[in-house]
Amino acid sequence: MAIIINLDVMMAKRKVGLTELAKEVDITLANLSILKNNKAKAVRLSTLNAICRALNCQPGDILEYVEDEAEGEEE
Repeated sequence: MAIIINLDVMMAKRKVGLTELAKEVDITLANLSILKNNKAKAVRLSTLNAICRALNCQPGDILEYVEDEAEGEEE
């Protein structure tokens, strides 16, 4: 996948735990864990907004585009 979710990095920088963030964002621990472990296929903008508000960061602090090797070879 070309979009990497660096939520774990931002949580560590802000010293915020999974349970604390889940409560503040109003998302289940399971769903937040999926995001944190870069297993998510999609993220709602409202969820991203709440995470950014809770962590006092920008979406670009959490999301990163990395070109897939397979995509780069096709061009």
